Amino acid sequence: MPLRIRLSPQEALVAGMVLMSAADGPMTDAEIARMTRLVEELPAFGDFAPHSIATATETVLELLTKPDGLEIATGLVRDALPQRLRETAYLLACEVAAADGEASQDELRFLQVFRIGLDLDRLIAGAIERAAKARYQVV
Repeated sequence: MPLRIRLSPQEALVAGMVLMSAADGPMTDAEIARMTRLVEELPAFGDFAPHSIATATETVLELLTKPDGLEIATGLVRDALPQRLRETAYLLACEVAAADGEASQDELRFLQVFRIGLDLDRLIAGAIERAAKARYQVV
């Protein structure tokens, strides 16, 4: 039975953050707080209903229990987003990775899979990663 899930662009952006958060285990409080703040602050979520965060999260977490769930979820995110918002999705994933200090190996592996799944140029992804890292440097 084929999946008939369709995400709005905003749901897809949330889904990318949830995928990043789930890459290294259960979502942490720091990651949930970062995702909430990003949804509240960014223009891409201007008309996004806050209750839709839970719906997108549940959809992604359910997909991750299935064989090839990561690939399916990444495909849903890619298909829901125009090219210009795919870079935004990658940036949001990097922001979530930075939420708890240092990106784990699992998170770095996920970012590679996500970049490929979103069909992002490696140099663009590298620039986004570096910008996120620079943003969260401590003195």
